[in-house]
Amino acid sequence: MIVDKIKKRETTAKRTENKVDIQVGKWVKCDKCKEILYKEAVGENSGICPNCGAYFRMHINKRLESIIDKDTYRRFDLDIDTTNPLELEDYPKKIKQLREKTGIQEAVSCGKGKIKGEEVVICVMDSGFLMGSMGVVVGEKITYAIEKAIELRLPLIIFCVSGGARMQEGIISLMQMAKTTVAINKLNEAGLLYISVLTDPTYGGVTASFASLADIILAEPGAMIGFAGQRVIEQTIGEKLPEGFQTAEFLLEHGFIDKIVERKDLKETLHQLIQFHK
Repeated sequence: MIVDKIKKRETTAKRTENKVDIQVGKWVKCDKCKEILYKEAVGENSGICPNCGAYFRMHINKRLESIIDKDTYRRFDLDIDTTNPLELEDYPKKIKQLREKTGIQEAVSCGKGKIKGEEVVICVMDSGFLMGSMGVVVGEKITYAIEKAIELRLPLIIFCVSGGARMQEGIISLMQMAKTTVAINKLNEAGLLYISVLTDPTYGGVTASFASLADIILAEPGAMIGFAGQRVIEQTIGEKLPEGFQTAEFLLEHGFIDKIVERKDLKETLHQLIQFHK
């Protein structure tokens, strides 16, 4: 009996300690240096830890604010909604909760805007919405944006962040890989510029489709990029993989991406690339 009471007290203590580890109110914890940071200070530093330089993930609105000229972004208004093809009981509830929590309708926002006066079509994914997973709506929005870029003869920029295909939508989510790939091929045939910016993390079906098909592939420092996770790959091939083999730095060294760009330099870099293409 005494031992049971001690165990109960230990469990309660651990729960109390863990509360420090989650984002509460005006404070946020850096996953890299474990420092508890003032949320506003992180925001003022472009979503970068002022203590160790680690990158926090960005909300769609913050990303657009940092890249697109003020008051120039116009979202493509598509009248489509997330469906529940597998008829999962909790899926619609989860979508509703995420919309209320994040203030966005889906894991990607697509529209038209200007970067230092240069007009572009831009898509921005958000990890806060089911880890940026690609379901039917995400696939359709990105495909529509690609088609608009072709119609308007504008450069296309996609900020990628994703855990992969959306398992709640089954094989229909996997079909989005083929759809977006065909659309990108049409963009390429039209001779238009496509720049992909890989942020942390970019995995699964997104990496295996439109994220890797750009004319120029950029990445943020320290971004994790791949198809499957390291442990899954090691179990599949039966070999030990190099440390950090899915980091942006490793992929740059081995020719998978073209350049690592710090967040503060992204807008200027994109502007220069668009001008060079013109």
